[in-house]
Formats: sequence, C-alpha cells, structure tokens
Amino acid sequence: MVEPGKTYVVMGLLDHDSIAYAIGRTIESLGGKVIYTVQNERMKNLFIDSRRSKMTDEERAALNIRFCDITIQDEVVALFRDIGPIRGVVHSIAFANPKTCLGPEFHTDAIEDIKLAHHISCISLATVTRQAQAALQGGGSIVAMTFDTSHVFPFYNWMGVQKAALEALVRGLARRHGRDNIRINAISAGPLATMAATKIPGFGEMANVWNQASPLVWDPVADKQAVAEAVVFLLGNYSRKITGQVLHVDGGASIIGGSLLPHERPTPAT
Repeated sequence: MVEPGKTYVVMGLLDHDSIAYAIGRTIESLGGKVIYTVQNERMKNLFIDSRRSKMTDEERAALNIRFCDITIQDEVVALFRDIGPIRGVVHSIAFANPKTCLGPEFHTDAIEDIKLAHHISCISLATVTRQAQAALQGGGSIVAMTFDTSHVFPFYNWMGVQKAALEALVRGLARRHGRDNIRINAISAGPLATMAATKIPGFGEMANVWNQASPLVWDPVADKQAVAEAVVFLLGNYSRKITGQVLHVDGGASIIGGSLLPHERPTPAT
C-alpha cells in the first residue's frame, strides 16, 4: 500500500469521472498526499467547476493541482524541480485525434497527428521518469495506464499502436532505472466509462466485447475503483520487487480466445 504521509503525483486529471481522480482519491483514503497535474488553467477550472462535482468548499481548497503540459519540456522540468520529495508518480496521460487516428479506417495521411499522439501517449512517460528521478529520493514507483495490446480492437487504431509502444517503453525504463531503485510498471485496464472514453469512436462496441469475453463481471463504472486499487498496489511496498510488468485489471478478458460460451458467462452479483 502507499505510505501514509508521503506524496504521490497523479498526472492527467481531467474530470471527476477520470481514472486519475479515482486513483488520487484512493491514495488519499490510505493516508497519502496527492499532487494532481492538469494541462493548463482552463482544465483546472473545468474540473473545479464541474456540475458533477460533489466536493465541499473545504475539499476544493485542499486540492493540490499543478499545471504541466506534457509536450513542453520546461514545464515538466519545473514541476519536478519544485515539487519536493515524492514516493510515486501515476502517468494517466494519452491522446490521439479521434477524427484522424481513431475510427472505422486505420489508414490516415495525418502523420503529424500520429506524431503528437506518440509524444503525449508514449514519449512523455520517459520525460516524466527522467525528471522525476531526483524527486524520488531513495527510489519509488511510477505507474502508467495502458490498454490490452495483445488484441486489435475496432476503431482504436493508432491509439493501440501507442499503447504497445508505451508498454515497450515501460520495460526499457524499468531496466534503466533499476539501479535507482525506481520501479516502472503499467496497468492494463478494461474499458472504463470516462470523459476521455467518450471521445473514442465505437467505445460502446468495445464495452460489448468485454461483456462477451470477461470471465468476471466487468462494470465500466464501478470497476474504476478496482483499477485504482491495483495502481495503489504497484505504488506501494507490497510490490517492491515488481518492475517492467503490465498488470491486467480487466476481469480476465485479455486471456480469453474468442467469446465465452453460454455456460461460462459470469453471473452478476445480486
């Protein structure tokens, strides 16, 4: 589990339904301190003023939110230079233009969009790890968020490519930073109902795939918490000898060939 009183950076806060927020809340419930990052002030204001917010004024005032545009090197450097000692980082950041990189057709002429997707969704993890190293005094843990790369899903297209690259990067960084006692792992989650997910064309079809393949009941809303708890596990001491791994928290869908047979389908909890 996370260490009470220690600070963890959760990067990629978008809204109250985001996995980043679920992770941060879980860290706080276990006594950890959380610093969130958002791209800019506009994104912070959207989060604070969200109609879905159930935060009290006291909770809003207690939020520690920093600005960090992951594509601007100087902002990443400044974040970790000024942040003080930390024990872990969560990289919950990904983007691909849904009009050009996702959808029914894989091929695209939007090469610059693919490059931007690669920078944000993959390269940024290396940037963060390099700059966070000094703040991870005595070592720590970095956890990235990925999605099943052993299968090809409809509409996911170039984001699937970025996630495969991200997983390769996790392994490379784990080898490089073992000497620093810094562990780098990834969580491969099943489809989760977030604002970001609504930007993925065909997300509903992807969720249906899980209903046909997951040996355990998979709930895109409720199981956000199960994913957050797995992230906390990888951040904490109970996983101190785990690095360079992708932990699947997906109800088991990633191990299934084809679809479950009728007699194999899970029974929803009552």
